[in-house]
Amino acid sequence: MPRALSKTAKHVWGLLTPKPMAERTDMSGRHVIVTGASPHSLGYETAKILAGWGASVVATSRRHVAQTEKSLRDDLREAGVDEDGIAVRPLDLCDVGSVDGFAAWYRENCSGRLHVLVNNAGILKDILKPWTRSPLAADGFEIHWRTNYLGAFHLTSLLLPLLKQGGLESGDARVVNVSSHLHDQGRNDDLFDDEKPYHPLAAYGRSKLAMIHFSREIERRFAREYNLHSMAVHPGSVDTNMTRVELPEGRIGDAWSRTSSALAPLIMLHRTHGAQTIVLCASKSPLRGGRYYVRCKAGEPTDACRDEAVSKRLWECSEAWVETLGKPGGGKHEEV
Repeated sequence: MPRALSKTAKHVWGLLTPKPMAERTDMSGRHVIVTGASPHSLGYETAKILAGWGASVVATSRRHVAQTEKSLRDDLREAGVDEDGIAVRPLDLCDVGSVDGFAAWYRENCSGRLHVLVNNAGILKDILKPWTRSPLAADGFEIHWRTNYLGAFHLTSLLLPLLKQGGLESGDARVVNVSSHLHDQGRNDDLFDDEKPYHPLAAYGRSKLAMIHFSREIERRFAREYNLHSMAVHPGSVDTNMTRVELPEGRIGDAWSRTSSALAPLIMLHRTHGAQTIVLCASKSPLRGGRYYVRCKAGEPTDACRDEAVSKRLWECSEAWVETLGKPGGGKHEEV
């Protein structure tokens, strides 16, 4: 069966069968960061659930920070949960100053404690209207790569000392990287050389393949010595603000919006269900690290993800790429 047909069949089966749910876990005393938590996102649902289970959560949003915090606190209060367990801070993973500033703020204001980092924030831009040329961030990196992977790598690197300390003190710290089944659109060679005809879907897939390699390398480097583990997650095909296309104004746009809103539950998971595997990987103990999780259990990514040499090389290149961030024209594929 062709891969696309197989994936479609699995998705339809997942919509028709009972949705797996993460088992409630006492997260009291656990300090958590969840990136990309704007309303109608997986990050929002993840942050709300973990705060509801007792974690101290700092969520991030690129825009509308005050509104996002108010909405989360309102939801927690309505659920009878202490709303003081959550805060929202601004973070733009494509802006080196924003990442540096957030990490500094967290170190100074959260008692230097961190047990779980959920790298959820990301973009999926214009897959229905492919660009003919690769769109670049200000510092020269392709925009999906810069936001979905390299920004997450940069943030994680800055928070690694806290995560390692959290692992040593509690016996269990975690980095949860939100990937996608679309990682099969990427190839290992493309992680280091993307000089090919550009398509947004392939660029997105490449960034999500990198997130799986990232998880495997965190596990290899830090699990034994620091009790720091990492899991990659495919949350499913979920109805979020990231999957909604930009609509024209006027009656046509309004009609399409009503139609797509009505059809979404029939063809996509609700955000609450999509967040369950992320929540499980952030909370369940024990849980094996270095794996790829789907529908609340370990799954099988593509064979490309198993190449340990690629995971090591990607980490080393990423460290060098981070050194170029914020410098115009740095570019992802300079020799390092």
